[in-house]
Amino acid sequence: MELFSNSYFALFLIILIGFLIGRIKIKGISLDVSGVIFVALVFGHYGIVVPKDFQNLGLVLFIFTIGIQAGPSFFESFKKNGRELGILASILIISSGTIAYLIFHFLGIDKGLVIGLLNGALTSTPGLAAAIDATDSHLASIGYGIGYPFGVIGVILFVNFLPRMLRINIANEGQKYNDGIKAAYPAIFSKNFMVDNESVIGKKFGDLNIRFMTKAVISRVMHNEIVSLPDENTILYKGDIIIAVGTNEALERVKLLVGGETNIEIPLSSNFDVRAILVTNKEVVKLALGDIHDLNRYHATVTRIRRSGIDLSPSPSSKLQFGDKIMVICSKENIKEVSKIFGDDTSKLSSTDFLPIALGIILGILAGKLSLNFDSFSFSLGLTGGVLIVALILGRTGKTGPILWTMTGASNQLLRQFGLLFFLAAVGTSAGKSLVETFQQNGFELFIYGIIITFIPMIITTVIARYFFKLNILTLLGTLTGSMTSTPGLATIDNMVDADAPAIAYATVYPIAMVLLIIVVQILSVL
Repeated sequence: MELFSNSYFALFLIILIGFLIGRIKIKGISLDVSGVIFVALVFGHYGIVVPKDFQNLGLVLFIFTIGIQAGPSFFESFKKNGRELGILASILIISSGTIAYLIFHFLGIDKGLVIGLLNGALTSTPGLAAAIDATDSHLASIGYGIGYPFGVIGVILFVNFLPRMLRINIANEGQKYNDGIKAAYPAIFSKNFMVDNESVIGKKFGDLNIRFMTKAVISRVMHNEIVSLPDENTILYKGDIIIAVGTNEALERVKLLVGGETNIEIPLSSNFDVRAILVTNKEVVKLALGDIHDLNRYHATVTRIRRSGIDLSPSPSSKLQFGDKIMVICSKENIKEVSKIFGDDTSKLSSTDFLPIALGIILGILAGKLSLNFDSFSFSLGLTGGVLIVALILGRTGKTGPILWTMTGASNQLLRQFGLLFFLAAVGTSAGKSLVETFQQNGFELFIYGIIITFIPMIITTVIARYFFKLNILTLLGTLTGSMTSTPGLATIDNMVDADAPAIAYATVYPIAMVLLIIVVQILSVL
């Protein structure tokens, strides 16, 4: 048909059919967006090919948005137990790469095909992008298509049966982990205290340095039935009532410093307002609260910061992020001006600035063209690696002068999906031309190799995690699914137990595994 010669029509038809097939669930398992590549393989087999320009466009959008989102967690992942999780992710990826090397080196299978199989077995689309870029071979896509189905199913089976094989009660392990999370991010409360400690009576707030001493925020003071917002010149008198906001531990320190708790309430004066304000002003992003001098000018107090669903107790050194929701108390006549300081514009949460996106991608492309020359080979990041590394750095930086590199979650997801769909459609049609022939020659054999690449690294990682790092089973399962870049695997764990442990571990190791796999692909391509 003449319509199929129109690349735009073919592109969106592939996406449409791929989405319809991807939504089909069999016992809770579906291909999801990866259905697009399988439809594209069929189209390619019949000679319908999407131009490579769509592939490159999709590639840079997909990789850049992943890097921007993953940047902060990638560089923070080596703090606390993230270092251990990073080591485990490294073990899994390196062992997978080692198995792939043994397969193509000793068994004579085409290198590009095996590298694609590696990424399919690990269900890594960014890895596939790196494989195609590094090998310049359509066989990488075919290998990916052969290894991917069991890469999805194998991870789901493994995380389902591992706790049973280890005879572990997941509910108990989940409770232990949740208790640890609560200790790391304790809830924030507010309590009233009466000033009766002689050591603070008659002294100014600025001299007492209550915020530093207790880690709590004093939001209001009532003296002789008059309510005011404290500043550094506010003097505490015997019998004054104060409201302190902070963790239980911080409030206990307030009690020791100021005086005992009281049931006497401080009414919210008609002159004051308490408001939740969104941080959408680029000028204050990455600024510490103590550096926003207009807060003192308007006598405003920030009592808490809500970020990613967690309430944080603010301090002068707390740096704001785009999209934070802060709780502020100040006089009604100043609340509008305080709102302007932080932005408080919900429309900006759904808008996208394309200048930093275009600039970041250009920097990534240039970085990918830089190469290091050695005696036996030369190494470069390539298009995928260059864009990803630059995006990770920019995502971690957050802001450079007036340029805000971060994006809202909705904008990031939209661009990522567009990029991924364009990339999968173009790659699949290109690979489909020789799909049948390649599968007839190596299909069943490659399928077995794919099972080996999927299972063996997870078994090795599990043994090390349990017997050397003594890792909680849910954290381990999240680490495995993140290292395998398996969203279906993570969804399976979430259905097994109500705990955040797997998702936190997944988010920690996913960017590490993604970067390491791209590096492994680059190394394998030159061996």
